[in-house]
Amino acid sequence: MQNNKLFVRNLAYSTTDGELSGIFASYGEVVSARIATDRDTGRSRGFGFVQMNTQEEAQNAIRTLDNSQHNGRTLYVAISESRDRKSGTAYGNS
Repeated sequence: MQNNKLFVRNLAYSTTDGELSGIFASYGEVVSARIATDRDTGRSRGFGFVQMNTQEEAQNAIRTLDNSQHNGRTLYVAISESRDRKSGTAYGNS
């Protein structure tokens, strides 16, 4: 399975979806870029998800953008894990 969805954290709270897409556009085709927002307030939660067109573009973006500076903050970029693959839930899994 090709994994080309990226998790980006430590974003400035003022970052928009369009700005996030622009950060990654130099590294390939951005399929989607979304900032996570608080469901009650609508404010940014400081992280987001970017889907690149190919796995190669995603890896190139990680190599270049992980630990890079944007708006005075250090970005952390990694392949996004699907929710069902994460362990350590509150239901006793470890």
